[in-house]
Amino acid sequence: MDVIGELIVRPQLKAADIQSERAVIIEEIRSYLDDPSEYCQILFQTTMFGDGPLGREICGEEADILALPEAAIHDFWRSVYRPANTVVAVVGDLEHQEATDLAARSFGTGNGAIPGFAPAPVLPAGVRVRTGRRDTSQAQVCLGVPALHRDHPDSWTLAVLNAVLGDGMSSRLFLSVREELGLAYDVSSGLVDYADAGALEVSAGVDPAALPAALEAILVELARLRDELVPAAELTKAKRYLSGGMELRMDDTRHVASWIGGQEALHDRVLTLEEALAAVEAVDAEAVQRLAMRLFRDDVLRLAAVAPARHLRGLDRHLRMPA
Repeated sequence: MDVIGELIVRPQLKAADIQSERAVIIEEIRSYLDDPSEYCQILFQTTMFGDGPLGREICGEEADILALPEAAIHDFWRSVYRPANTVVAVVGDLEHQEATDLAARSFGTGNGAIPGFAPAPVLPAGVRVRTGRRDTSQAQVCLGVPALHRDHPDSWTLAVLNAVLGDGMSSRLFLSVREELGLAYDVSSGLVDYADAGALEVSAGVDPAALPAALEAILVELARLRDELVPAAELTKAKRYLSGGMELRMDDTRHVASWIGGQEALHDRVLTLEEALAAVEAVDAEAVQRLAMRLFRDDVLRLAAVAPARHLRGLDRHLRMPA
């Protein structure tokens, strides 16, 4: 507790350390740009969230890292890294009062200005398709739609929909795009949720020549969720997958700390495991289809792809939901 408190509320922020960290961050930026899957994610964020804060790569640009004044870093720390903005989650064999005493001693007390945030733009906020040219033997693709903000009433429905679609080796995308069609080694779906915006995205690594076929196969699975009820057995399996994962992770004290601390910091309330399991169980097939009908529309589809240049032409023609 003392060490973490020192790092957060009493850092030295020496000039030499700041200068050294600039070089580390620049190498991190370069590593992302050199990694086709990471680069594709960067492109997708701009297609979905535009050029504003949500769409920017969190590491920034090399020139900005080099030019950032030390005074700005110190000012940012003074305004943001305050006890009022800090959540300390403690899990282990100790009483609540002992944990709060340790936190008060190490982090201090008192209120400060809690910064707000600029509202998210209307999504999607970027261009329909963005591509990155890389002479790679595998193409990377990210396809997605705007989804739900954090703590939306339908968040658990979205979690179940995502499990059916592309979370895990029993999901539709894995079984269809990889196992049946052989179009991808790695294919999955995932969720991004911010305080007032969100997205659902599908990521895959495919043969560059198979990009159009892979896109069409992914869109077919989106359309199935939109047009058909998920069969009862498949829905039960998806809900058990979600619930079982939550229960298993609760055996790890680090995850328990992340569970309670993350909810305290980011969500409207802290759910117990039992409440979360009940919310998953309450999702039905009709709710999943209603949400899919809201989300999966031609006008909101966004696509990013990284591949050799000759395979990137005309991808927008394939970005259409099946009728």
